[in-house]
Amino acid sequence: MNNTLKQLLVIDQLEIGPVKLEPNRLISPYTVTQTGKKDTIELIYKYEEAVFDPEDEASVNLASMIASQVAINYGLVCKKIIFNGLYDSTDQRLIKDMMENTAREIYVKKFLEHNPFLTGSAAELPAIKMKSYLQSELIFKSVDEEPVNTKWEYWGTSSEKICVLSSGGKDSLLSYGLINDLGFETHPIFINESGRHWLTALNAYKYFQKNINNTARVWVNSDRVFSFMLRHIPFIRNNFADIRSDEYPIRLWTVAVFLFGVLPLLKKRSVGRLIIGDEYDTTERKTFKGITHYNGLYDQSRYFDDALSRYYLRKGWAVAQFSILRPLSEILIESILAKEYPELQKNQVSCHSAHTKKNWVYPCGKCEKCRRIVGMLTAIGVSPLNCGYNKTQIDQSLKDVVAKGVSQEEEGVKQLLYMLHNQNKIDLPAERVSQLKSYPEILKLRYHNERSPINSIPSDLRKGLYTIFLKHCEEALKNSDRKWEKFDPLSNESLSEPYKFEFTSVHSKRENPESSSADNYIWAELTWPEAQKKLKKVDIALLPVGAIEQHGPHLPLDIDAFDAEYLAKRVAETCSEPKPFVLPLIPYGVSYHHDDFMGTISVSNEILSKLVYEIGINLARQGIKKLIIINGHGDNAPSLSFAAQMINRDAKIFVAVDTGETSDVDMENISTTPNDVHAGEIETSTTLAVRPHLVKMDKAKKTILKFSSRYLNFSSLRGVPWYARTKKISESGVMGDPTKASIKKGERIWEIMIAHLVAFVEDLKSMSLDEIHQKKY
Repeated sequence: MNNTLKQLLVIDQLEIGPVKLEPNRLISPYTVTQTGKKDTIELIYKYEEAVFDPEDEASVNLASMIASQVAINYGLVCKKIIFNGLYDSTDQRLIKDMMENTAREIYVKKFLEHNPFLTGSAAELPAIKMKSYLQSELIFKSVDEEPVNTKWEYWGTSSEKICVLSSGGKDSLLSYGLINDLGFETHPIFINESGRHWLTALNAYKYFQKNINNTARVWVNSDRVFSFMLRHIPFIRNNFADIRSDEYPIRLWTVAVFLFGVLPLLKKRSVGRLIIGDEYDTTERKTFKGITHYNGLYDQSRYFDDALSRYYLRKGWAVAQFSILRPLSEILIESILAKEYPELQKNQVSCHSAHTKKNWVYPCGKCEKCRRIVGMLTAIGVSPLNCGYNKTQIDQSLKDVVAKGVSQEEEGVKQLLYMLHNQNKIDLPAERVSQLKSYPEILKLRYHNERSPINSIPSDLRKGLYTIFLKHCEEALKNSDRKWEKFDPLSNESLSEPYKFEFTSVHSKRENPESSSADNYIWAELTWPEAQKKLKKVDIALLPVGAIEQHGPHLPLDIDAFDAEYLAKRVAETCSEPKPFVLPLIPYGVSYHHDDFMGTISVSNEILSKLVYEIGINLARQGIKKLIIINGHGDNAPSLSFAAQMINRDAKIFVAVDTGETSDVDMENISTTPNDVHAGEIETSTTLAVRPHLVKMDKAKKTILKFSSRYLNFSSLRGVPWYARTKKISESGVMGDPTKASIKKGERIWEIMIAHLVAFVEDLKSMSLDEIHQKKY
């Protein structure tokens, strides 16, 4: 730890929890220990309906994570942070990763850049490049002080139900209007902070509550907890509440305080998608004196959406988080909202200094946000009178746009001034007029591989959304080699590319196909220099192994091979960077028992195990230390396990074989067919979900196996492994009931399998071989 930053460690200990739960409320103490004295405040979330079961471990786990979010802001100022509650390894990793990131962001944005709230030497810190800026020791303590082993719980959510995290701002109003227009069941959920900030949402909330079904509100006093923490930080000015600023004094992790607060409602209502309103310019990477950061906008970036979606997936919560507005500039968002949904735009309040008059909330008309909104509305030909500004405020705001400027992407500011000047709405000095230049891309859809790729939202939303967008901007652009080129998103093949956090269609291409192959994780697509470079960063690989064999009269021969490769690729693309390698598929397996059915191609146990052994030894020689064999065919398991043992013995690397063990226990309630082991309800469902054109349901017939001894039942917990020629027990080759299959069941099975393997891979990625064998404390 750098001695210069030690001066920021002004709090000896911050302790969070344990949470106290009621059906519609959670309470979590925040206790600060400073110079031997303790001071406590309670963080409270209140719901308008019952969302928790106080006796349920899963409710306690979710509540613990909700309560922890405020604390993520204080990794620079606390010597020790103790989390009391139920936190599994996935929770702990998210908290630690986000605290690492937030500490760096706060160091750059709140200490190195100008901050009017700072006093003393903290306001004059030098820029120091460090690997980590997290200074706190993090301690996770279970309430019962036993090893934390929270139950993995799959939320049976629906992608047809969509939550819009709502406020009085233009982004959430437009997001609601668009999603509702597309015909989805939309749930606008408002977070009611206890302070004045709630005024910005009040007009919209009243309108939604009166007119929109599924509207909900969650009350939280997080603003009071933030103020409580500030009072314990001596380098923050005592009069911080009196300083007029559009920025917060010390925090940069705020959105998640709201996002986690809505999750209990999503679980109860089976809502599978969570939309936040973020535009094109909120996703960016910058460097300040050699320190990389996200310009204080990480929790509004696409990286944040992916990180949270990945976390929800690993937990089994089946929620995808994204913004549908990322191809849009701020002025385009304002334009589409005002012209497409004028009734919603009337409720817009973007001012944090708003006030109430005659039961209506009005903006202050003086702050940066007000002059930005007035400027944009005026530029697009919409009267700011519609959302509460008076003529005096409008005139002054337009003058302030020139004199004080606005906080917006640089090209957006220039385009705004250009438009206002051409309409004679502002007066500019002659020297500034000569510098005016149009940036037409600001008024067009912009697709960018990092900021706004087409596949960053689910495929079923794209055509409808982009059709509406193009009504208002007429043209779309795509960034190629840092230049904008014309682009038609409605006819481009990427329109149907799968979204990586939902699993309803075949993924034929990897994400960002235009990115360099050096960023690829598909082993076979790399050149040898690219493989050499990537092997210095990645030491984990996935090896899919399948079979080519009969699957009844209704399914194709390659089920086991296709499924193993599909699973490996979907797991890899969903993992965080650096992603694991996906090795070429071994399509042939031990399938002699299906030889009586034409089309089956089988290899011997010896050949399969020898091939996998040779592959493993070669991988170990090149630096792979962790190999996961994804087995799509149950009867390969003995051969693969033998090969794994031999690789481990001779190469001394970690090797595991997954034939469904990570997820089978969570799929027991999906299949209702006993002895459903081949071409039945499960395999037909998973194929319907990703390759429905290859399923001949008119030829699907059930064959329910029954045996003389219960110990011979394949689905019995007491069943013994035994082997038989398939023809002896099933004339059709089916063992199960494919007639009970459905796309919905298949999608759920894929999601569970992918979620568990992603969690497993993410765990392994961060561990050395020593840590795999023995947990290090």
